[in-house]
Amino acid sequence: MTTAPWRDPALPAAARVDDLLSRMTLAEKTAQLYGVWVGARTDGNGVAPLQREMTADYDWDELITHGLGQLTRPFGTAPVDPALGAQALARAQRRIAEAGRFGIPALAHEECLAGFTAWQATAYPVPLAWGASFDPALVEEMARHIGRDLRTVGVHQGLAPVLDVVRDPRWGRVEETIGEDPYLVGTVGAAYVRGLESTGIVATLKHFAGYASSAGARNQAPVRAGVRELADVTLPPFELALREGGARSVMAAYNETDGVPASADPGLLTQLLREEWGFTGTVVADYFGIRFLHTQHRVAGSKAEAAHVALTAGLDVELPTVECYGKPLLDAVQAGEVPEALIDRAVRRVLLQKCELGLLDADWAPEPPTRIDLDSTANRAIARRLAEGSVVLLDNPDGILPLSPDTRIAVVGPRAADALAMLGCYSFPSHVLTEHPDIPMGIEIPTVLQALRAELPDAKVTFAEGCDTSDPDTAGFEEAVARTSEADVCLAVLGDRAGLFGRGTSGEGCDATDLRLPGVQSELLDALVATGVPVVLVLLTGRPYALGRWQGRLAAAVQAFFPGEEGGPAVAGVLSGRVNPSGRLPVSVPRVPGGQPWTYLQPPLGLAGEVSNLDPTPLYAFGHGRSYTTFTWENVEGTEENIGTEGSYDLTVTVRNTGDREGAEVVQLYLHDPVASVTRPDVRLIGYQRVELAPGEAARVSFHFHTDLSAFTDRSLRRVVEPGILELRLAASSTDVRHTARLNLTGPVRVVGPDRVLRCETEVSGPA
Repeated sequence: MTTAPWRDPALPAAARVDDLLSRMTLAEKTAQLYGVWVGARTDGNGVAPLQREMTADYDWDELITHGLGQLTRPFGTAPVDPALGAQALARAQRRIAEAGRFGIPALAHEECLAGFTAWQATAYPVPLAWGASFDPALVEEMARHIGRDLRTVGVHQGLAPVLDVVRDPRWGRVEETIGEDPYLVGTVGAAYVRGLESTGIVATLKHFAGYASSAGARNQAPVRAGVRELADVTLPPFELALREGGARSVMAAYNETDGVPASADPGLLTQLLREEWGFTGTVVADYFGIRFLHTQHRVAGSKAEAAHVALTAGLDVELPTVECYGKPLLDAVQAGEVPEALIDRAVRRVLLQKCELGLLDADWAPEPPTRIDLDSTANRAIARRLAEGSVVLLDNPDGILPLSPDTRIAVVGPRAADALAMLGCYSFPSHVLTEHPDIPMGIEIPTVLQALRAELPDAKVTFAEGCDTSDPDTAGFEEAVARTSEADVCLAVLGDRAGLFGRGTSGEGCDATDLRLPGVQSELLDALVATGVPVVLVLLTGRPYALGRWQGRLAAAVQAFFPGEEGGPAVAGVLSGRVNPSGRLPVSVPRVPGGQPWTYLQPPLGLAGEVSNLDPTPLYAFGHGRSYTTFTWENVEGTEENIGTEGSYDLTVTVRNTGDREGAEVVQLYLHDPVASVTRPDVRLIGYQRVELAPGEAARVSFHFHTDLSAFTDRSLRRVVEPGILELRLAASSTDVRHTARLNLTGPVRVVGPDRVLRCETEVSGPA
């Protein structure tokens, strides 16, 4: 086989794959369509509900005889030293190659939602914190670091980013999302994809599509969203990440939409994704998603039928381990029940990707390094910058922050002295190490308490836990109140504990009935406020919580969304004033625990009005965030206001730092469409720019608006730009409007396609 055309790197990839396919048996082809989860437990522990019955033992030598498509999470299943793990993976790959006729290794994939989910690897802030930073360039830089670490150990594919748009923050996986706005999710997500793909790692967009729109905010619940919501809210981030990021893989979601599971939907996985958008990569299953077509959705009567349905829809690879695409599929093809052409279509896509990755070449196996550092100084520096840029100062009405360096501080709360308070569900310590209590964390994670003591060495700092994150016990309240009464200021450090399937208050399968703080933390905060000592609320959470109960009663409020291993110093830096807070809310903070809808993307009847006694107006709006300095917006200029439905408009503003310290302002551009043929969100984000300025410094921020950005799905389900009046609103949040430009679009209704303009280009010039 060494001289066969498919081994020749000088030939086009398509020609190589065609030659290889012509030589493969049916068993060899199907073997390329599934993964194997090495080391997965079969006793029902450490895996998700419903999956434990699908994690079985297998004969490794027999399994790899015909080759293997994927290796599932060789580093993310159990603690393994990075260097030893890389050597073990290389040995496994050689064994796979030697077992088959063609010498082709598997494609190894890992989770990398908030960093490489491996022992001793950097735990970066979660995606919701990326959204809070409004800093795609920094997210792209982080992704490059993650990609290089994955490549170093021999991994080829990363299962990230999550591009679900938050529709109900009670959903447990909000921490994994970038926010509640499709433009923010798409632009930040595309940046992550660019960074990961630039290192040669295959980025996998998930969950395609509609997963976060589940009924009742329950994990994997049916989706009742209409086709217009899917087209205008759910799908745009995926388009942006594919077109601008160049993602080479997409993961089919667990959910059903209007009765059709995503894994069984050819309209989604083939017609839209491939025929309309031109995607040429691989579609992979979410873990056990193909089997779920049989066991959960019940649109297939057997494993073989589930395989047939999924392949027909366009789902190429079964993950995490062989269930339906193995013997059941092989037998069904041989019996004439499944066309072999479906196998060939999927295998061709898999082999083309392996060819791109160099896995069809004779020299595919580089020797792994003997020393590997997955938590380098450079990694930690990126983690620190992103954590600092993502902390949101919600309120500081009396200027109690920054704290005085020699003040008496009572630190109270269950999140203050716990390193895991910094980490989301898909960090290795939260995701895997809970099953290995005797194994050390593997990375240094300073707590808020430790970081504050280091930040303010002259302050007198006392600590009381007060209560647990979710336990109802209030026995610790007395000590917490006593410590607070002795202090000049109390820091109430409250929030979530990330976990899986009910083992936490945030994370996969940890959905909330409402948006009250978990456990008795609300009651603890009430007790602290009742002392009369100024209370600064510090939240370390995976979702927003309702804070209206304490409106006007808190001295200040700080929000951090699981800020990663450097989150403690980042939060302490904001409290001390070393860091000027610059994060902005990627999700609205509600006033009351109930009263849906919470997302700001609402048409007029979704907003407050006299027809209902329930007021969904948030306490803090999407895009909100305060600073320790002040900014003025001036000299707003625009071009001709009468433009065609195919035209563009330039809007420029000067932003000046009028305070006495360096800071960052986030200039946001929103679209308001007063009259349209279907109801539209009252406002929606269409552009933003983060601007860092020294005291007295100014810069000109320019937005290039194309009318494609006003497009929406009309009554006939065409995406159109309609003539009429539009408003472009320069704003510091979705409700804090600084200037409005009124445009008049003239000409006919224009239908736009998948090649439409998706981004509002921005430019910063200055200082001015």
